[in-house]
Amino acid sequence: MLIRLLRQFLYPYRAHLGAVVVLQLIAVTASLYLPRLNADIIDQGVTRGDIGYIWRTGGLMLAVSALQVACSVASVYYGAQAALAAGRDMRGAILHRVGDFSAREVGRFGAPSLITRSTNDVQQVQMLVVISCTVIVMAPIMCVGGVIMALRENLGLSWVLLIAVPALGLTMAVLISRMLPAFRTMQERIDAVNRVLREQISGIRVVRAFVREPQEAARFRSANAELTDASLRVGKLMALMFPAVLLISNLTGVAVIWWGGRQVDAGNAQIGTLTAMLSYIMQILMAVMMASFLAMLAPRAAVCADRIAEVLDTESSVLAPSAPLPFRTDPGVVEFRDVEFAYPGADAPVLRGISLRAEPGETTAIVGSTGAGKTTLLNLVPRLIDVTGGAVSVGGTDVRELDLELMRSQIGLIPQKAYLFSGTVAGNLRYGNPDATDEQLWQALEIAQAADFVREMPEGLETDVAQGGTTVSGGQRQRLAIARALVKRPKVYLFDDSFSALDFATDARLRAALAEVTAESSVFIVAQRISTIRSADRIVVLEDGAIVGMGRHEQLLVDCPTYAEIVASQMSAEEGGLAAGGVR
Repeated sequence: MLIRLLRQFLYPYRAHLGAVVVLQLIAVTASLYLPRLNADIIDQGVTRGDIGYIWRTGGLMLAVSALQVACSVASVYYGAQAALAAGRDMRGAILHRVGDFSAREVGRFGAPSLITRSTNDVQQVQMLVVISCTVIVMAPIMCVGGVIMALRENLGLSWVLLIAVPALGLTMAVLISRMLPAFRTMQERIDAVNRVLREQISGIRVVRAFVREPQEAARFRSANAELTDASLRVGKLMALMFPAVLLISNLTGVAVIWWGGRQVDAGNAQIGTLTAMLSYIMQILMAVMMASFLAMLAPRAAVCADRIAEVLDTESSVLAPSAPLPFRTDPGVVEFRDVEFAYPGADAPVLRGISLRAEPGETTAIVGSTGAGKTTLLNLVPRLIDVTGGAVSVGGTDVRELDLELMRSQIGLIPQKAYLFSGTVAGNLRYGNPDATDEQLWQALEIAQAADFVREMPEGLETDVAQGGTTVSGGQRQRLAIARALVKRPKVYLFDDSFSALDFATDARLRAALAEVTAESSVFIVAQRISTIRSADRIVVLEDGAIVGMGRHEQLLVDCPTYAEIVASQMSAEEGGLAAGGVR
């Protein structure tokens, strides 16, 4: 999987990689030539006292060294450019793929894991490419070239290589085989730490409200300790690599000096030849050491590549049609035809047998107990998820046959949990319509009953908003989210319990103002409060994923026991609150 991923994202930068190969080849050739020149200085210059030869050969060594340095620097430059560009493209590909995911795929991976895969995992693969551009070309050339040059210098010392190189290879193979599963465990533990930390930061107010700081601290300590243990296991294996390589290298150097010294003493070799032989053997072992450093990164990068490829290879369950169809009627016409939806592996469908039709200018309210499938029903309209049975149509065309961008441009969704992006108030309001004027923004704020508190902000529309909208109250966040949808002026409005944080008076004023701007749009409202939806043109009552009642408020009070129970329970709660207020 790692090779496939690298081939895919490095292919556009093959010219850079080609330059790296050529430059590394020149640099390694120069490096292999230097010990031979040094041997000549010793054997031809120092032993004979030829100062001129020493100067000439020394000057040549300087020139060769300068060429080696220049080629090495240039190869690192081009290699880093290719690696960083590939990492950028990889992150972009992950973001693009995740952007196409439906709620099902996002839930399968989880937000913390997707964040880790697009940051830490990509970084590990990118680091491998950076090191590879330096090592993967140089190490084999250095190793093979060093062996050839060493054999040319003294064939009698070749037995040292026959022992040292296989010993290093076997040591690396054993350690790498142990590191691969350890790295996989470590990446999973990083996911767990990210998940716990993200939950605690997002839910800090809940944690403090329920005095759960000690328990949450213990949960983080547990996840952190597990990551530490996994990291220590990997660290111990990595810590063994360099000492093992250095031990073999030093023993090899001692063997060369001992055996070569005896040959020099017997007159079978020259000192310069022994020096060159020792340099070549050290270069060979150095190449193996550098390859071992690469081998330390490769297992973790391989695990990260598998995780990245898993995201990239996952197809969204919501696919764009190959030949999209146009709207056949007004895009404000929404129809559910015998709709069914079930999650994979679920015992029973969340929705079943849902059939209804909404026309422009109509308000359809959806009520029901928690878990009845109200939010799921709304999510089917913009294809955040797809039906598993039946069909949903917008503008007379099945949503699965419409261009996703075109279809969603006609829909304004105000989700159950109002979310604001970091930036300014104006930036959030223009999210659905970047060309909206300030006048249009203020008009939407007036309708959403948000103009007053926005005017009181330090910089009005240009006031900064924190990520998630944590710098404003829940009710203000809901009203800004409603204003954002109004700026878009869609043909279909989907209010998913979007009035729950508003007081009764603000709720009433907002709905009255909405009636004027949604006269040519179809409106769907999921709500818990009966006062919010009692004037709707159609009220749909859901129970266990099925419609148990549909009609106007007065009709359902008589014909639908479930709806009557909901109304009665809310009336009882309100009367109880009034009675309690009277006692106080």
